[in-house]
This record gives sequence, structure tokens and C-alpha cells, in this order.
Amino acid sequence: MTGAPRRVAIITGSESGIGRSIAVALARQGCDIGITWYRDEAAGEATAEEVRSLGRRAEVRPVDLTRLPEAGDVVDELAETLGGVDVLVNDAGTGHMTPLLDLDLATWREVLATDLDGAFLCLQRAARRMVAAGRGGRIVNITSVHEHQPRVGAAAYCAAKGGLGLLTRVAALELAEHGITVNAVAPGEIATAMTGQEDEDPTTPGHRRPGVPLGRPGHAAEVAAVVAFLVSPDAGYVTGASWAVDGGMLQMGPMAGSHLESEDWRRG
Repeated sequence: MTGAPRRVAIITGSESGIGRSIAVALARQGCDIGITWYRDEAAGEATAEEVRSLGRRAEVRPVDLTRLPEAGDVVDELAETLGGVDVLVNDAGTGHMTPLLDLDLATWREVLATDLDGAFLCLQRAARRMVAAGRGGRIVNITSVHEHQPRVGAAAYCAAKGGLGLLTRVAALELAEHGITVNAVAPGEIATAMTGQEDEDPTTPGHRRPGVPLGRPGHAAEVAAVVAFLVSPDAGYVTGASWAVDGGMLQMGPMAGSHLESEDWRRG
């Protein structure tokens, strides 16, 4: 962005999938990027190379959001290295499909720590720096359609994403006076490694989804485009909202979506 001030965006879980797409989209928007990885350092570095190919600076750090509270240090470390933080995107997450009666406490705590506790700490660290800098800021939490609707077998994931959705709304109220907007983006099924579809084209016939109104999974870039809008100057009056990127899935009710095998619902 010629003539625009340099901004710094920190994106957790940005070694692949939605996080990588967000990193690239925000680099195109003119941001220097702080990248975090969990399992695959080479993938984190690959994201950094994409960012650098766009003429932006990239720094890469490991983080394990189950190691609390020290995991939050990554925000301060990246901000110190990059010269501040103007944008935080909490993308890192995990989930398990386990029936409620079989769910053990260790799995519950792993999901809650990664998807909610870690996101809270990163948000708090970034917001404190934004307030101190006095330039406002943008925070986006990547939740899920299951921020809004339950799913059988996903108790921990739904609890964490629902909590992150309400944390988003409280933070939006408390941080508004500092010029900081806080929003959520709630993806449905997206063709990434988390859904076993990494690097696949979701528009091909093999990805037909009868139970999704638009008939297919989403692409990570389609989520990134919404995030890019929310952190742009054009979204300066948008805060406390949750943006579904789900092909219309939430309109189908709490248990509808990509698992349906028939389009009979279209005929009433």
C-alpha cells in the first residue's frame, strides 16, 4: 500500500491452512508478519518465504498453546522484533471428535487450553501493547460455525469456540475506547489439513457437499479475505461481530452441514 504506514500483524497457527492464507493476504495488504508454528518448523518457514516474496518482513517463532501462561510470550517476542503489533489474528486451534461420555479430562483441557486459554493470553498481550502504543488496533479470533451451533461428539471444541466467541464480544466492548476493534470469523468446512483436504481444490466435483447451500467446502483464501477486510481501514466501524464463512451452513440448523448425503432439503 503505497504511502500507507507500515503495520505489524501477528498470526498464530500460520504455518499452514487458514493461518498461512491469512499471513499472505495481510502481507499483500502491507503488513509485516509474525508467524507461529507448532508441529512443522519447515512449514512455518515456507509461510515466511511467501510473505517475503511480497516484499514484507516475516519473523517465525514456535509456540505450544498448551504451555501456559508462557505461550503468550510469543506475542511480546514477535512485537519486540518487528517493532510493535497493530493486528492480532488468533488462528491456532485443535479439536477432537469424542462422545461426551468418553471424553477424558486431559483431552478436554488440551482443546480448551489451545482454543480458548491460549487465545485469551495472546489477545491480552497484544491488546496491552496496542493500548500503550495509542494507535488503535485490530484483533480477529478465528472461531468456527460451532461458536454458534453445537455438534455431537465435539463437546470440548464447541465449548472452546463458544467461549472464544463471547470473549470476542466482551473484548470488543472493553477495548473500543482505545480504538481497537475485536471480531470473530467463524469458518465452516474449509479445505485444509485439519479436514484432510490440504492443497485440494474445493470447487471440484469430488468435493460435493449436498448439505451445504453453496454445495462445497470453502477455500482458506476465502476465510483470509474476510479477515483482511476486518483488519483494513474500511472496517473501522465493525466490532463485536462474528462473520460466518460457511457457504450458508449455519442457516441449515445445528446439525446440518457437510455430513449430509442428500439434497432433499432443497425441496422442503
